[in-house]
Amino acid sequence: MNFKGITYYLGLFCFPVGILAFINILYSSYFDYFLSINSYIITLLISVITGVALLLFSKESKKNISFLDQLVLIVLVYFLIALLISIPLYLSNNQVTFINAVFESISGLTGTGFSVFENIKYLDPTLILWRSSSQWIGGLYFLFFLILIFSNNKFNFKMNNLTFSSDGGINFEANVKGLLSKIFIIYSSLSLIIFLLLNFVEIRLFNSLNLSMSMISTGGFLPTNSLNNIIKTNPQKLVFIFALLISILNFFLILNISQKKVVLRDHKEDFYLIIFSIIFIFLIYFNNYSGLDIVISVLSSLGNSGLSLINSNNNLSLYFILLTIIGGSLISNTSGIKLIRIYILLKTSSSEILKLISPNSVINKNIFNSERKITNENIRISFLIFISFFISLFILSGILIVDKIDFEQSFKLSILTITNTTFSGMFGIEQMNFANLLTTSKLSLIIFMIIGKIELISVFLIFKKIFYKD
Repeated sequence: MNFKGITYYLGLFCFPVGILAFINILYSSYFDYFLSINSYIITLLISVITGVALLLFSKESKKNISFLDQLVLIVLVYFLIALLISIPLYLSNNQVTFINAVFESISGLTGTGFSVFENIKYLDPTLILWRSSSQWIGGLYFLFFLILIFSNNKFNFKMNNLTFSSDGGINFEANVKGLLSKIFIIYSSLSLIIFLLLNFVEIRLFNSLNLSMSMISTGGFLPTNSLNNIIKTNPQKLVFIFALLISILNFFLILNISQKKVVLRDHKEDFYLIIFSIIFIFLIYFNNYSGLDIVISVLSSLGNSGLSLINSNNNLSLYFILLTIIGGSLISNTSGIKLIRIYILLKTSSSEILKLISPNSVINKNIFNSERKITNENIRISFLIFISFFISLFILSGILIVDKIDFEQSFKLSILTITNTTFSGMFGIEQMNFANLLTTSKLSLIIFMIIGKIELISVFLIFKKIFYKD
């Protein structure tokens, strides 16, 4: 294992946290929130010192690291950056314990949105902004991982090649700077577009800023206790729907539109996601809810955001839970099994049944009627992802039951954890006080929030690297 090489990249990931801390220092100074400014100064110093120390330690290291080393890097990034982000939470005046601060920061980085705070409106505005920033930077980092690391052709268990073609990887230094710049520009531009649109429909500036960071990262943190306190009018709901669509679809869709490429040919997955959403919206439309509220709930579930205007008194929670399991595009901040993998499993199963009935029949192996064909590797990976999802689900729900959470609640909470979806009224789950959970439950949720983001196969590969060296 190239430990020094891993350390080099780990050091680089520390500096953006320092930039966010510096922005919060400016915000605190401008609005006279001097009570909390020291925590951001400490975070800035620790982030910069840690980054510089790690870079100096790995100064003479080999910068090309293997794919399995890259997976180790991803896990270390989540834990190290979570520790840095937890500093203002721990040092705040809200008497947050260390484990709760780490829980909150991991929840933000993974875009899950579980919170140890019950009354957000009583929090320091700088801390609310910090929580939203953790989601934003977590979403940006995950896109880096998804495109630069998980696009590795040798271990393509994310199957990104089905919707994205690149030889880029962290091993290919010539491509890294260009890809990172492109990802950062698109991500920041989309965040700005959402922010401006939210302002245009007369949502308060502070709420617009926090919501834009949550939406682009498919996160679940809100600047207030309920989404109903922010989204009230139909124009606001329409902008919110637009923001949810952006977060669900392929990250490079807007880039390809701007470059006047043939979007439908290159984004079949996105087309079928939209069709699937429309069908689902139509199926549940005839309930006693506003049409736009239903659209928001469907897209929020599919995009693993979990933000909704529907309260807990509904009979649709099972449908929304199923949508979170599916998730959005392969190249997005969403989690879940993914529509394209489920499609591959269903099509393969139906093909095998057809072979039994009519052995001489010609089987169509094209994916979404495109030029790409289903390979045996696609089938194996889709099946492994499907199985590993439910293995994770049963392990976590079993642990949560020990914490005196009833079976239904623990099962739903486990699904939301593994799909990195915040809980809300539409899932029919009672309000939970995460701060009062047992430490074992918090640690389990932390681990499975990360597993839900990088998928269990990553963990298996890391263990194989550590314990079964070639």
